This record gives sequence, structure tokens and C-alpha cells, in this order.
Amino acid sequence: MANFLQHRNEIGLQIPYVERDIKVTIYVIHVTLGPVKWQVKHRYSAFAALHEILVADHGVAKDLLPPKKVIGNQDPVFIENRRAALETYLRSVMNFLKIAMPQELAFFLHFHQYEVLYLLQSMALQFFNEGDLLLQNSSSYKFTPLQLHAISERLRQPCPPVDIPDKRLDLSHVLDFCWQLTKVEIEGSNFPLNTSNLIQNNLPYNLSAFKSLRHLVMTEVNVTQIKDAQNIRAHVHSLAVHHSQLRSIATLAMCDALHKDVASAGEDYTWHRLTELDLSFNYLEEIDESFRLMAHVRKLKLSHNKLNRVTGLTHLPHLSELSLSANAFYSIKDLHCCLGNVVRLDLSENHISTLGGFSKLYSLERLDLARNTVSDVSEASHLSGLPNLEYLTLTGNPVSTTVDYRTRVLERLSSRAADIYLDNERPNQKEMDTIAILQVLRVVKEGRTPPPRTPRYS
Repeated sequence: MANFLQHRNEIGLQIPYVERDIKVTIYVIHVTLGPVKWQVKHRYSAFAALHEILVADHGVAKDLLPPKKVIGNQDPVFIENRRAALETYLRSVMNFLKIAMPQELAFFLHFHQYEVLYLLQSMALQFFNEGDLLLQNSSSYKFTPLQLHAISERLRQPCPPVDIPDKRLDLSHVLDFCWQLTKVEIEGSNFPLNTSNLIQNNLPYNLSAFKSLRHLVMTEVNVTQIKDAQNIRAHVHSLAVHHSQLRSIATLAMCDALHKDVASAGEDYTWHRLTELDLSFNYLEEIDESFRLMAHVRKLKLSHNKLNRVTGLTHLPHLSELSLSANAFYSIKDLHCCLGNVVRLDLSENHISTLGGFSKLYSLERLDLARNTVSDVSEASHLSGLPNLEYLTLTGNPVSTTVDYRTRVLERLSSRAADIYLDNERPNQKEMDTIAILQVLRVVKEGRTPPPRTPRYS
């Protein structure tokens, strides 16, 4: 990110060409500030408006700007001469004002989009004017890595030598706003920002300014650019990271560690309050040992990844809700060994064909297996011994297209049939009558003696 204080003497201004419309000439300004480059486009009228302010308030010579011309201003020779003259004008003005760097000149050159100090001034003005209303309507706000990098860099620096007489532009308005936020959203990008060579996901930042942070949502970010993450590990209750190309949970859990050795990770890398974690829409291929650093998680979403095995979840003793939808599961075995306390389980949009692995999940209340490959009605028998199961979803499986699908599946659930919402619909009386007949017929067919009725005592 551009830093005016560090690169004050490395400012480059060029107008290498113009863009022309029917009767409009746009001057394309190439700005260089240290390693950062970007483009700005202005008509001559914008130069004239800026010049009036610089003459009136900042002592720029009145005759420095090339004069306005009404007749013949579309002549190519004239436009080329004006282009060169405006380039000379900008360089002269910058040499004269780069110590004071008035806000009008900085904003004309779009410093507020790419440079630390002026980006923060722009944010300060916004929060001064709208901060209370934003916080009143919502305690959440969306930031970019560029903005967070600017805040982080500014907090590392001493007070800037540039005088800012307008107190609305003071950094305190940014810090006060950040301090009160309980939910922060971060939206990153791997592409150059606007016309610049800045890639936001290459910028490091920390979240130390967010003292009340409880909920963090990150989309398309590079989590390894988060530095000094102790603040979020100590206070965040819910965390979501989407579309961020995560291939390892350790990359997130120890995002600020140089060597991500989970086995030797100390207290500094423990997520003390994290109870909800959503890592959907990433590239996770396995569940590693990192969850031992997140032992308080109760709700976990790992949907839309590339998982094919359930491992590593024994480190989450409080886990009650788990989503593994849209992964690469073909078979499930002995889930009770690692998911003994799970109440809600979503394995929809996978390739599961047999249900034997669910037979000992005695705490399970909801099971979503929509859009898998279950084709045999008899597979439902594996779920008949789950005492707490209330909701079962099988829609989208081949079995759901069979004749009398609902009654045949519910019949396999034996005494639990009346209590189950199959595909969100509880069996009606007609279905229950049919189920009772099917159960009797199956008992007779299998040559079993119906269980004796329990006598009632008055």
C-alpha cells in the first residue's frame, strides 16, 4: 500500500496520453508513490477547479495552469500541447506542496483510495458523519484488507508530521468506530485494485483495533496475512471463512505462526471462546488435529469442500451441530466414535449409499441425507434404533423415486415411524395404518413372533 510519509520524495506524475470522446478530452494521469502505481482520469475543468483552490488557499501561482481555450480546443496539436503543459503543472504543484500536501490535491490524485494517511482521513470523515447511524442500525461493518492494512500501519507509526486542522479527519473517529463493532466482515481480493498494481490479499494486517469483536466473517481472504491474531483468538465467538482457498485448518488456526506445528502449539494459539465455526466453500481435503486448539466449538460447518473422511473431531467434545454437505463422502463408518454427542448432522449432496455408519448416533435428532445415492429401502432399518431421531431427509436419493417410498421407509423405522418427520413431513393417519399393515406382513414373512403386548395395570 502507498505510504506518503515514507515515500514523499518518490512521487511520480505523468500524463502519457489522453482519451477522447465526441467533444470531451480526458487526461490520463499515471501516479507513482514508492512501489505503488495507479491511474487517475480528469477533464481540464477538474484541473481548473483544483487550481482555483490551490491559488486561493495554498499560494500556488495563478498563471501556472495552462489557460482555457474555447475555440480550437479539439485540435490534436492543441490537445498534445495541453497534455504536456498539464503534466508540467502537476509536477510543479507537487514540488511546491509535497510538504503540506493539501487534501484537495491528494484527493484529486486519488490518494484516498491507495495511500495510508488519506485513506484513513476518508474513513474518518465517513465515520464522523455516519458512524452513530451505522452503529445504531447494525453493529457490523464490512472492511477490505486495504482498509485494515491502513489502520494497522497507522497504529505502528508516530503521529504524522502533516498538519490536519480539520478534526473531522482525525484517526480517533476510525478507532472509536472500530472499538464499538461486535461483528466485522472482511472481503478480500486476489486481483489488482481498480487501476493500481495493489493486490489486497498481499497486504498484512491485524485486528487489534476491534476491542469488542465477537463475530468475524471473512470472504476471499488470505488468512496468512492476519498478524498478531491473539485478539481474535481470545474474544471471537463465531468465525466464518468462505471462498478463501483454505486447504488446511491449521492455516487458519495458527494464521500468524511462521511454523504451523499444531502438536507443539501453546496457549497463545488457543481459541478460548470460539463456539461456531464455518469453513464452507474452501478446498479442505482432511480434518487435521487443529481442532484441539478450538475445543469449545459447538456448531461446525465444513460444507462445499473436498472431504471424504471424518477424522479429527474427537477434539471437539461439545460439538452438537455438524454440516458436511457437498463434499466427497462415499461411505460412513463408526461415526459414533467421533460424533457421539452430535444432535444435528448434514451430509447432503454427497455419494453415500448405505446408512450403517449412523446406527449408533444415539443423540442424533436431525439427519439430512438429501441428494445422496441411497437406493435400497432397507437401509432405513439402520436408523430404527436411534431414540432421539425426529427429522430425516432423503429427498433427491434414488430411493425417493420408488413406489410408496414414504410408507416403505417409515415402516423400516419400526416403532419410531410415528415420531419421524420424513422430508419435513410427519406421517398422517393413512400412512400410519399402511405402515402398521406392512410391519405385520414383514413379521409374518420373516417367520418371527410378534412381540407380546405389555399388560396394563390399574
